[in-house]
Amino acid sequence: MGEVYTGRFAPSPTGLLHAGSLVAALASWLDARAQHGRWWVRIEDVDSPRCVAGADQAILQQLSACGLKPDGAVLWQSQRHHAYQAALDSLIAQGWAYPCGCSRKEIEAAQSQAVARHHAAVYPGTCRHGLQGKTARAWRLNVQGVQQALGLPALTQWHDRRLGDQMQNVGEAVGDFVLRRADGLWAYQLAVVVDDAAQGISHVVRGEDLADNTARQIVLQRALGLPTPQYLHTPLVRGANGEKLSKQNGAQALDLSAPLAALNQAAQALGLSAQPADTPLDQALSHWRTDWASRWAPHPSGFGPDAAGQPR
Repeated sequence: MGEVYTGRFAPSPTGLLHAGSLVAALASWLDARAQHGRWWVRIEDVDSPRCVAGADQAILQQLSACGLKPDGAVLWQSQRHHAYQAALDSLIAQGWAYPCGCSRKEIEAAQSQAVARHHAAVYPGTCRHGLQGKTARAWRLNVQGVQQALGLPALTQWHDRRLGDQMQNVGEAVGDFVLRRADGLWAYQLAVVVDDAAQGISHVVRGEDLADNTARQIVLQRALGLPTPQYLHTPLVRGANGEKLSKQNGAQALDLSAPLAALNQAAQALGLSAQPADTPLDQALSHWRTDWASRWAPHPSGFGPDAAGQPR
């Protein structure tokens, strides 16, 4: 028997779902349902200072109003500290994680060229061989150390089911990335890798803005001896200014007084046809599930688009 398809939607409760996040939620739900698989919801609330009180429950209510209900208990990352600590401890024991005493200003000052907008500065490995009198602030993954020890190439390659073949040299593009932040909070990269493995996630369907994280997560999966899911990154929904919709730039919460209207917008962003306004919600979801399955059905070379790179 092959693996059981297991997908997930993992919102951060820094605000309510907006039009962009509903696209990712609907796509991940449809992908799981099209494969008769399981679909989990995980609340990614490790960045506690940015979380809004009550937003987690409100998000679950929004999903339920749209007919997107998980197949089991919801997982909260804020209850998973022990698992993240165990993962960090294992990396430290291997010599693949080290303390860093650099501030953001120091890292930016060490750059050989200007940092592009919306991009973090590449960490130059200043503390890789010792703190040199600095006080430890964060913990970082020794990317080169992991790659050399495990015989991994410097160029991490993977296939995205929508975007096609992808590659990134993590050492050059990002550097040794953070596992535990200077404020003591767990970094997104570590938490998501540990939780995807713990929940048996076989397929990750999420927004295209997260595609850049994939290479880091694959390196970390290798370091922790964890499986790598298949990935599909969905199109971004952009505002009138061309920027992607996000809670940070004031994206409005979904108006769910008419859930089908919101779902129709999300479906169209995914290339699916809108359903008439009087269509029952379950019938609309069933129609989209069938359409999704015909576009993204399994085929001999694997689950994904055809040879031309297009949804089938």
